[in-house]
Amino acid sequence: MMAAVRGQGILAVLVLIVGVVLLADWRVTVLLAVWLGAWLINHGLSQMGGAWAMRVVPVIFGMCLLVLWQMAVTLFAVSAVILPGPLAIAARFGSSLDVLWGDFVQTFVKGALSGYFIGCGAAILAAVAVDRSVFLQRGLLPVASFLAALPVVGIAPILVMWFGFDWQSKSAVVVVMVFFPMLVNAVEGLRASEQMQRDLMATYSASYWQGLFKLRLPAAMPFMFNGLKIATTLAMIGAIVAEFFGSPTQGMGFRISTEVGRLGLDMVWSQIAVAAMAGSAFYAVVAGIEKRVTFWHPSQRGR
Repeated sequence: MMAAVRGQGILAVLVLIVGVVLLADWRVTVLLAVWLGAWLINHGLSQMGGAWAMRVVPVIFGMCLLVLWQMAVTLFAVSAVILPGPLAIAARFGSSLDVLWGDFVQTFVKGALSGYFIGCGAAILAAVAVDRSVFLQRGLLPVASFLAALPVVGIAPILVMWFGFDWQSKSAVVVVMVFFPMLVNAVEGLRASEQMQRDLMATYSASYWQGLFKLRLPAAMPFMFNGLKIATTLAMIGAIVAEFFGSPTQGMGFRISTEVGRLGLDMVWSQIAVAAMAGSAFYAVVAGIEKRVTFWHPSQRGR
């Protein structure tokens, strides 16, 4: 029954595509043909299964998007001011490696990474303090939830005025952005251990700190790594947005805002590509560490 429904759905999609092709011009026909061919290949590979197929499918999908993007801007003669093609972006990327590297160091290494470690480290220490104090549980967490909702575009100009135009102000923005999500996850993680486990530690006459390091922190690791992974993307976003409100003559956010004013969209997309690759690599590193640290957790089994 399910196979019949699936077959009818595929047939309906094909009929719709044919109808659109008959009504559209040849350029749309070419784009749809390429998309349909890639979709059929990916569908066949996904049905085969296997680890190699699961790695090839996203590669084909991504390459198909890039090919369709390039074909669309070429066939429809889209101006580079509106949307440059991947080839133009790649050419600008290759010719501007020194500029991209300098902006990457200024934004990611100096601003995002420093703010990430300071903010996450402070959040973990604050979570332990909250766990120890009922007053902080009732007073700090509601305030943290309120401050976490503040928009970064409202906080960034203030912190830039406080800490100056160099990377320190970007690091401060990142600290504010990552602190509260990390704090909430760390507090929830410290509450994750079961009451029976805590009672057993008390039976063994374990002190608070022994129970913390031997039971509660290990049990909190999945929650903390969730916060750390969320913070990887927030750190990059915060550092780039902060540079829109004041920066030296380097930085990804500074370059994006400057090149948009000069209609250099190929450089803007190159910076976006660097930010996406850096953010993805940072997330992958944290996820890899999580897999090694929390190998015992059910969420990591079978991966």
